[in-house]
Amino acid sequence: MSDDPDLTALGREIRDRRKARNLSQEALAELAGLHRNYVGLLERGERNPSATTLFQLARALGVRLSELVGKL
Repeated sequence: MSDDPDLTALGREIRDRRKARNLSQEALAELAGLHRNYVGLLERGERNPSATTLFQLARALGVRLSELVGKL
């Protein structure tokens, strides 16, 4: 787990939205054009994603980027 509360909160939001859509990490990664291991690292708050990656994840989850990061 990350020591950065923002990354931890972002990871939790990604995981919650992924699970709400009944997607595996692998399925989300495929939709977003990412590696499945990277999605796990993001969900655990262990990586700091670029803006491009955040947009890819938001599109794959069917939400606006502001919805994904708005609670942070």
